[in-house]
Amino acid sequence: MPEEERRLSAILITDIVGYTLLGQTNEDLSLKLLEEHDALLRPLFSSHGGRVVKAMGDGFLVEFPSALQATRCAIAIQEALHARNASQPPERRIRIRIGVHVGDVVHRQGDLFGDGVNVASRIAPLAEPEGVCISAQVYDHVWNKVHFPLVSMGRQALKNVRVPTEVYAVAFPWSQVRPEEPRPVDRTRIAVLPLANTSPDPADAFFADGMTEELIFTLSRIRGLRVIAQTSVMKYKGTKKSIAEIAQELRVATVLEGSVRKVDHQLRINLQLIDAQTEEHLWSEAYDRKLEDVLAVQTEIARKVAEMLEVKLVAGEERRLQPAGARDVDIYMLYLKGRHFWNQRSESGLKRAIEIFQDVIAADPHYALAYAGLADSYSVLASQGHLPVHEALPLAKEAAQKALELDEDLAEANTSLALIEWLFEHDTERAATRFKKAIEQNPNYATARHWYANLLSDLGRTSEALAEMKRALALDPLSPIINMALSAILWESGQFSEALDQHRRAQALAADFVEGHLSLASVLQTAGKWAEAEAELNKALDLDPNSSAVRRAFADHLTFLGRFDEALETMNKVLVMEPDSPIANHTYGRCLVFARQYEEAIVQLQRTLDLDPEWVQPRVTLGIVYTLLGRHEQALEAFRKAEARVAKTDRVQTEIQASRVVTYAGMGETTTAEENLRALERRDSGLGHAFTVASAHFALGHVDEGLAWLEKSFQARDPGLRLLKVHPWFDSARSDPRFQGYLVKMGFPEEAPPVAAG
Repeated sequence: MPEEERRLSAILITDIVGYTLLGQTNEDLSLKLLEEHDALLRPLFSSHGGRVVKAMGDGFLVEFPSALQATRCAIAIQEALHARNASQPPERRIRIRIGVHVGDVVHRQGDLFGDGVNVASRIAPLAEPEGVCISAQVYDHVWNKVHFPLVSMGRQALKNVRVPTEVYAVAFPWSQVRPEEPRPVDRTRIAVLPLANTSPDPADAFFADGMTEELIFTLSRIRGLRVIAQTSVMKYKGTKKSIAEIAQELRVATVLEGSVRKVDHQLRINLQLIDAQTEEHLWSEAYDRKLEDVLAVQTEIARKVAEMLEVKLVAGEERRLQPAGARDVDIYMLYLKGRHFWNQRSESGLKRAIEIFQDVIAADPHYALAYAGLADSYSVLASQGHLPVHEALPLAKEAAQKALELDEDLAEANTSLALIEWLFEHDTERAATRFKKAIEQNPNYATARHWYANLLSDLGRTSEALAEMKRALALDPLSPIINMALSAILWESGQFSEALDQHRRAQALAADFVEGHLSLASVLQTAGKWAEAEAELNKALDLDPNSSAVRRAFADHLTFLGRFDEALETMNKVLVMEPDSPIANHTYGRCLVFARQYEEAIVQLQRTLDLDPEWVQPRVTLGIVYTLLGRHEQALEAFRKAEARVAKTDRVQTEIQASRVVTYAGMGETTTAEENLRALERRDSGLGHAFTVASAHFALGHVDEGLAWLEKSFQARDPGLRLLKVHPWFDSARSDPRFQGYLVKMGFPEEAPPVAAG
């Protein structure tokens, strides 16, 4: 068993109020009360799944598997103590404070250390006597699952905690903390629940889903409304939950629900607009229409909802409420099916989406939304490495521009083109302007906010990115993709334990979401939780055994651990599946580099560039190999070509600069290398920067400076830490016990990997 283990845990800390003073004035009574305190609390810890790590004088440090168990235990303790104290004289009352936090902790020789413990210990003193305080991370898990109100105490600057933490107090009936007065209800925040299918043919359920999605789409074009996205509301299809429960989970004030009955070419649509707090019907209506009028009736409904919620349509909205796209309802249903597959974000799902969007366009060449969907499918395929950029980019851009030509006010079309301008054309300023235009056109389009937040994060504008991503999540709170994206920005902002917690929450929303398992595995690897990461990869493989993306992720995992033979064997199988995939060939090439098979790696990386000449990363990797082989001029040429293909703000510039530093040092140009290294230190490009600087120092033999930067990298949980065991630039430090200590912290075996000749 390793001496040290990291994991995410809920931490509860208790402290008896006034115990030190009591011990000084009446030691016998203080000891008796402490015994009674212990006897009352320990069974409650156990019954709620808690493990007492240690008693700390007059308090406890307790670990729980979940935030909810810890919070419920804290509440149960205070309820029990309050009941006991009611019958006791003042001097015999036991009054305690409790703090609860969920975060990253380190298990070492039976004790607990780390941020999770530190934050909990700082929160506990903020509680009033007989009170409980919890962190925002705990609140996110329990806000709708405990029977007392939770009141925000605002963001607190906690000692030795870098980022101010929002703290909440449990509002017990006996406490001074009181729930806030109910805020004025924002009735314009609305959810359209999945319409029930009451047609004789069960197959018409898809039609009812399509009606739901079209209603959401139409309502979202009214700027005065805040409409929850379909990916979140469709999770309530067939639910037994009440309107009040659903509204609380989605944080909406108004709900539109109803049913659709389709018989041949006749429709009957029943709708009710409901006040979520009172469950009072604000409006109800039945519509009898012909099937071909289904899209027009959406506009009628949208106008009525806006009227009932006292939202006035502004200039231009009447036109936008007209049916956008296909006039044939069957074609519209086909478009929705394409978006369904696109939302899966898997290679097979994206390729199926392309086929469907092409079918839609063949049936109606003037359908703007289908072109936007086609553009998004090609863009995501290329961003995931399933298509070479030089093949995907012209197809994506042509489709996005066609969508805008057909409807210049279509937010989806501007969002599609903004993604292309950002990811592939590296024009971040133009992309940002276009994303903002799309958000202005449709403030309810969560994808526009999601991608704009990612762009802001890429530019290092982390606080803005976090705010924008939270807006996206407010519109689509149950979207696994957006929840995962929020995790990434939390990580970027230095909140790694919160990011890991958020990632687990994202994966819990869709256990069958393959991309979620892969993404969670990468976070767990960075946390040094290799067994848990491998378990996530196995889950992904079980869900999609034919996925080359899953197998590539497995090969990377094996490479990080130094299991090169297994990694290369895995990649050989992947290349049989997709021999012309640039990303598969690059993954194989990287594995060869870390296995110290440099000449073979060059062949593989050159093949990658033959398949996709515009891809930057293989050129950087190729330059690193040339440096390792002493072929310095070829290395510098590779870096020059890579640098010419990326924006100055792109983070890969940091890796290029670090690689060039090592190359200059290898050429004997020490002064130039040192100057570039100091410039690299000053270039703070966010997450990953510290690890890159550390690697350059180690490559130059600066072990002490490298260790200092490695500590910064470890504190930030840079994703590059996964390469610590295998990257050649760290070879000079592998025998240093201090470096070995970082391998242990990252969960790696202590021995260094064998270094084979190139």
